[in-house]
Amino acid sequence: MKISCNWLKEYIQTDLEPVEIARILTDCGLEVEAIEEFESVKGGLKGVVIGKVLSTSRHPNADKLTCCKVDVGSGQVLDIVCGAPNVAPGQKVPVATIGTVIYKGDESFTIKASKLRGEPSEGMICAEDELGLGDSHAGIMVLDEKAEIGTHAADYFSVSSDTVLEVAITPNRSDAASHFGVARDLAAALANREFQHKAMPFRKPSVDSFSVNNHDLGISVTIANPEACPRYSGITLSGIRVEESPAWLKDRLKAVGLRPINNIVDITNYVLMETGQPLHAFDASAVTGKQVVVRKMDKGTKFITLDGVERELAADDLMICNSKEGMCIGGVFGGEISGVTSTTTSIFLESAYFDPTHIRKTSKLHGLKTDASFRFERGTDPNITIYALKRAALLMKEIAGGAISSEIVDVYPKPFENRIFEVKVANIENLIGKKIGKEAIASILRSLEIEILSENPEGFLLSVPPFKVDVEREADIVEEVMRIYGYNNVETGDAVHSSLSFSPKPDPERVQNLVADFLSNNGFSEILTNSLSSTAYYENSNLFPVEQCVKILNPLSRELEVMRQTLIFSGLESVSYNLNRRQNDLKFYEFGTIYKLNTAEVKSAEVTRKYTEKRKLAIFITGNQANESWYTEPRKSDYHFLKSFVFGVFRKTGMPLWKLQPADVSHQMYVSGESYLLNNRELISMGQLHPVLLKAFDIKQDVFYAEVEWHVLLSEIDPEQVKYKEVSRFPEVRRDLALLLDRKVTFAELEAISYKTVRGMLKSVNLFDVYEGEKIEKGKKSYAISFIFQDSQKTLTDQEVEKQMKKLAEAFEKESGALVRK
Repeated sequence: MKISCNWLKEYIQTDLEPVEIARILTDCGLEVEAIEEFESVKGGLKGVVIGKVLSTSRHPNADKLTCCKVDVGSGQVLDIVCGAPNVAPGQKVPVATIGTVIYKGDESFTIKASKLRGEPSEGMICAEDELGLGDSHAGIMVLDEKAEIGTHAADYFSVSSDTVLEVAITPNRSDAASHFGVARDLAAALANREFQHKAMPFRKPSVDSFSVNNHDLGISVTIANPEACPRYSGITLSGIRVEESPAWLKDRLKAVGLRPINNIVDITNYVLMETGQPLHAFDASAVTGKQVVVRKMDKGTKFITLDGVERELAADDLMICNSKEGMCIGGVFGGEISGVTSTTTSIFLESAYFDPTHIRKTSKLHGLKTDASFRFERGTDPNITIYALKRAALLMKEIAGGAISSEIVDVYPKPFENRIFEVKVANIENLIGKKIGKEAIASILRSLEIEILSENPEGFLLSVPPFKVDVEREADIVEEVMRIYGYNNVETGDAVHSSLSFSPKPDPERVQNLVADFLSNNGFSEILTNSLSSTAYYENSNLFPVEQCVKILNPLSRELEVMRQTLIFSGLESVSYNLNRRQNDLKFYEFGTIYKLNTAEVKSAEVTRKYTEKRKLAIFITGNQANESWYTEPRKSDYHFLKSFVFGVFRKTGMPLWKLQPADVSHQMYVSGESYLLNNRELISMGQLHPVLLKAFDIKQDVFYAEVEWHVLLSEIDPEQVKYKEVSRFPEVRRDLALLLDRKVTFAELEAISYKTVRGMLKSVNLFDVYEGEKIEKGKKSYAISFIFQDSQKTLTDQEVEKQMKKLAEAFEKESGALVRK
């Protein structure tokens, strides 16, 4: 949110520089992210002065150019070539001198001494659009004869400048979403800290001069849905003139990033940015029946908003209606039929408090993010509606003329009450870690407009106003006191307080970083996707049970209404996004948590667990294995390419591969693949994703996917497994074996049998040839497998190796039905 320093100083008298104000606000919890300079005219008309055209003559080499002699008060008459048809001797004109930067939209150019068609030109006589003072380019600006030669154009045109602070407003600080709110915190900090520059207390502009001029335009208000609109206030004004706003008002709005529209709308925006209370002005002629009804309309009702878009209303959208139809989406966006136009002569001015939940749902549903909805959905002050009405009405009378033509209508069936609770000074000081004194605490609370109802030796009985939406208990009061007192004013002290804590082995973060580094070093990119997902993925794919989706009570949108049960959908969104941008060779990985609703509640240690959370590692590969190169042919990624990285992850964590137990893969999302167990717990499933699943994401090339149960892997890793070992001084011995097998037998099964049969000296098992064809019987295949043996204590003999090979052959024949080929 943008805060104008000039505007801020209207409510708090201080001579602090903007940089110091920014530092104090940041220290108070209102982080200033940027400091910008604002000028009502871009460039501030620097280098532009008032000059007088002394004489003119036709350019000898161009019919449409004029050579001028111009006095700019510098003691030297300038030669300037001008192309405007209206230049004439005796005129007072704005002159851009050499070195002046002229801005035209986002582009700019610098005035230089030059020759135009052979004649010297030492500046430029400007049109209003060249200076940013208007849109006309019909000719140069001709100024009043009383304009003094040599006067800076910035002074002549009253160009204003300001310093604007970009303040980050957190969702719980709706009370600071205005100049009033920021000024309140700044005044409190200055009043309660030892600053060289003290400030006067925060003061709101007075509305005591408000009075009703007549009762010619009475409009009644009815609230049909008070749960959505607890308070609605309004007033009418007649005889107004809708026209351009005065310069000071336009400059104020432009400084905080708002576009001036007309004086009525600009005043509502001005009061919004001043007080934090959104207002809305209706053309009174559109309020048929002289009645405003706040209600919900039927689902599917069509409504055209101010931007000319026809929208379909939901059953829970709150509407501001006349006696016949809707005029405005309450708290979010105005309607086309009731907007203020140049022909409007009377208005109905609204100031209301809307329920934050209703506003947020409507704003998200229709994709409408406005300054009003930003504040309503965070919670505005229900007790400021009348003040804001009076403030706006007085400004409208001053700027747009007219008269206040009704009493204030205020429908407030169930007023908000202040939150009343006790706080103890000892508790405040214990949490802060410093004794700051009861008087200092009381001063801070009063500065923040928190009323002290009574005091006792131990503390206070407080009354917290509704605009402090996040102050509900003693701990919140401590936070308020602390941020105004200043976190930096609390000394850390010399004592060192430490404790010993249990660190899980293996360290989950260390293992994750180890695996992440391994994958990143092998060309993978880490992705981080949203934990929120769409129900449609689960309804349309039938891969995961819809009834196990954890639903969000107040979802941002249909696409983000459930917690994810898997990493695959969000990962495929990333794959699709990159493929659509011609990034065809992708290797992604993600560490993420999945969430499931336990349909049959799991009871453990007398605690009912409704939800399950699991950490997983997902790996995606698609396209070629490596980028195109002149020295190698492109090679498509395949399942074995994926598997090599998965097993590389296991080796990196020190988990012996012989512990893996092959399992059947029956998941519908794979065309083919494998699954492994670890101590009878599912560890990983991986394979080629089914084209039907890929089609839902508009992916037309093969994608290979692996999903590791990270919590299972962590629980089975031996933290002492990865150790330094000396390279063995004794040689490796290789033996090969040819096996005839049923087609359904996998290499993973044979690998597991190998490590189970030979412990210690068997270092690796590798499949180096597969044959299926006419030379062997139908339904069979031939594997050629190599085995590497090594003993760290001695050189293996042929007899020892052959003994182990015999054991392997017998195990293969017994457990897999293999036949050893000679």
